[in-house]
Amino acid sequence: MKFLRPVLAAPLLLAALPAAAQQEETYDYWQPQRQMVRQGQQAIFMCNGLFTSNRNLEQVFSQELAYLAEPVGTAEGGDYEVDRERQAVTIGSGHGVPKMRAAFREGIGCVVMAPDQTLADIDSLPAIDMPPPAGDAAKIPWPDGDLTGPIELPAGVDAAALQAASDWAFDRESPHQVTLSLLVVHGGKIVHERYAEGIDVTTRTRTWSTAKSIASTLIGMLVDDGKLALDEPLGFDFLPEEAAAAETDPRSAITLRHALNMSSGLQTVDNGGQEYAVGSGMSYWAGASSVEGARRRALIREPGANWDYENYDTLLAVYAMKRALGSEKKYHEFPRKRLLDPIGMRSTLLSTDRFGDFILSSQVYTNARDLARFGLLYLRNGVWSGERLLSEDWIDFVRTPAPSTAGRGNFYGGQFWLVPDERKGVPGDAYSTAGNRGQYVVTVPSHDLVIVRRGLDWGRQGFDRWDMTREVIKAFPAARR
Repeated sequence: MKFLRPVLAAPLLLAALPAAAQQEETYDYWQPQRQMVRQGQQAIFMCNGLFTSNRNLEQVFSQELAYLAEPVGTAEGGDYEVDRERQAVTIGSGHGVPKMRAAFREGIGCVVMAPDQTLADIDSLPAIDMPPPAGDAAKIPWPDGDLTGPIELPAGVDAAALQAASDWAFDRESPHQVTLSLLVVHGGKIVHERYAEGIDVTTRTRTWSTAKSIASTLIGMLVDDGKLALDEPLGFDFLPEEAAAAETDPRSAITLRHALNMSSGLQTVDNGGQEYAVGSGMSYWAGASSVEGARRRALIREPGANWDYENYDTLLAVYAMKRALGSEKKYHEFPRKRLLDPIGMRSTLLSTDRFGDFILSSQVYTNARDLARFGLLYLRNGVWSGERLLSEDWIDFVRTPAPSTAGRGNFYGGQFWLVPDERKGVPGDAYSTAGNRGQYVVTVPSHDLVIVRRGLDWGRQGFDRWDMTREVIKAFPAARR
């Protein structure tokens, strides 16, 4: 047995080494792949900016692409091509990586293509061809449509305080915080609406992770229908295929609640610094499958025990939604039929990867009014025009702190963010969506308020939605219950 001694002793010797002697890798082995992802990201930003948001190249380069450290070219030109006839963008093959392309698709917005695809493959990309909802939104009164009269503030609302809150949101000291729009709904009516230059009521921009709250809502509708259950296993096999059978795979214990609470216990990818190399960014920006990436992770913690904000956890729940619906057609039509059309979210596009799977962790394009409608559905406890669309039980779930956040401030629920325990000056019943670059829908039941802020923040971001909420509620008395 002597040969066992050095094998057993080795870990002890390594543990005893001083920190300076530990191995450290300084070279970024993923640099070429990161460059490919960056070029794909620019392709999507430019494509959606031009053909989904209907902005011009100057606006796209000055705002959409401000998020990128080194965008390819300028508004005057560069190593990129815009094909307006096919509504597509190609970003050149600099740095030894392939050209990356994105193309607009009906009912979806822009889809990023794989490195080995060309514009000749556009017709193979998914599209959702559904007739628009009946009627003309411009002639249908708010909130089902966009017909509004002059804004009249209810008695008791402090107009000066509301304007001061608006100025606080728009007049930022930081050049990195770019507010595009601010919309405040009180008592179901729009009481404040303001847009930056170049933006109007129709302008659609990316929601980033506010999409997660939309995903949770759609999933909640299936839970209400009995087609999904919060505390049952997700009900599908994980990858790779050569892994253990489902009955012996420890990942089979992961439930829908775990995924929506960001507590799956699966391996950290995006938060491990790999989002723009091997993580969910590969489906966002490089044409990879959002489903396979989400299902390929190993279990490293007990499900439910640790909070870890991962795009892939949301995408696992979205895959469960797809399986519950049973067919590609039902899956693609479900968001509009059950949520978007019934509450008048006519301008909202839910994008997919090139395989037709919704990237509901981030890639939704919409405008401020549609997001205000979304917040209003929650403010009304899931009822719209007298019809219950979402159960109160589901609203309670999304507003209940994930158990894994109990020792960290109870700041997160079911794909919605909650007011942290230590936060002062903001009603504790407020809850919010949150997306990169400053996308917020804040619902404040105690003040009968929905607050929507859209941004194109970049660099050092830091716009604080709870500070914004604090400033807005100064204008409003607490609602009587």
